[in-house]
Amino acid sequence: MQAKYLSKATDLAKNLIAMVVKKNDVVIDATVGNGNDILFLCDLVGEKGKVIGFDIQDIAIENTEKKLRDKNMIDRVMLINSGHEKLKEYVDTKVSAIMFNLGYLPGKNHEITTKYKTTIEAVKQGIDLLEVNGIMTIAIYPGHKEGLKEKEELLKYLSTIDQKQGNVLKMEFINQINNPPLLIAIEKK
Repeated sequence: MQAKYLSKATDLAKNLIAMVVKKNDVVIDATVGNGNDILFLCDLVGEKGKVIGFDIQDIAIENTEKKLRDKNMIDRVMLINSGHEKLKEYVDTKVSAIMFNLGYLPGKNHEITTKYKTTIEAVKQGIDLLEVNGIMTIAIYPGHKEGLKEKEELLKYLSTIDQKQGNVLKMEFINQINNPPLLIAIEKK
């Protein structure tokens, strides 16, 4: 029997995000990937909300745009074919939530992956963009070389965030094999 509530870091992230995001909010999907998180966010913000999605890969943007058109949700989304380290170049308003799902695009080139330097920059900018009580989730996948380095460097940086600025929570599976993903949640104060 498959676990229902604690089986995937991405499911935990969605549960946390759903507690915060309301209809008509503005939110960010910092790593569009296959478009699953963006569809989830579109449902949360409703027809008058806005989802801003970033990805460096053309194929991720194209596939996500098709999914959004098929679901009649394209009007509530702005897709940006650029790195998430450029959040503030495109977003000039406060947001209630930001989702990161790091690593590589499943089923595609595993050499194209998020990198810790740009991810840390994106997290810094994202914290500035979050409204008070807003939430950021970061799913980290240390099962490949770049992912392990990203985990190490991100955890170093995240441990330096002043507790007056926000709460930083690390959730990880301690009984799973093969470098399981972990989830970081940041709630802005």
